[in-house]
Amino acid sequence: MSALDAPHADLKKDLDATVRARRELGEEYDSALVDSFLEKVEQRIDDTVERRVRRHLAEQRMSDARGARRPKSADTWAERFGFAIVSLVLAIPLSAIGGGLAGMPGLVATWVGIVGVNAAQAVRLNPELITGRRDRSDRQD
Repeated sequence: MSALDAPHADLKKDLDATVRARRELGEEYDSALVDSFLEKVEQRIDDTVERRVRRHLAEQRMSDARGARRPKSADTWAERFGFAIVSLVLAIPLSAIGGGLAGMPGLVATWVGIVGVNAAQAVRLNPELITGRRDRSDRQD
């Protein structure tokens, strides 16, 4: 008997007991026996729902605590693409200024900054790039 069958077996025993009691006590107790049985069923349903809600809340708290949230809905593909385009467009004048004022070291510093800003954006949207772990919701089984 599995763990899922146990509640059904208990419920079946309760129903059998209710039917036996009805036979022994007679029809005048039908309403009371049915009400008693339905209260037991209702209590089991309430317990099951409460257990599932608690488990769901616990899983949600664990997920929040681990920071397993994916990018916000504001981080759409278009916005990420726009960030990359703006970054490249700004790279042209920044490269000219850095190269014109400081030569090759200025150009290198400019591009290190551009790459750094884009790397920070990528890590913000995909923390697994640093941790090496993927969120369970991303796995394709």
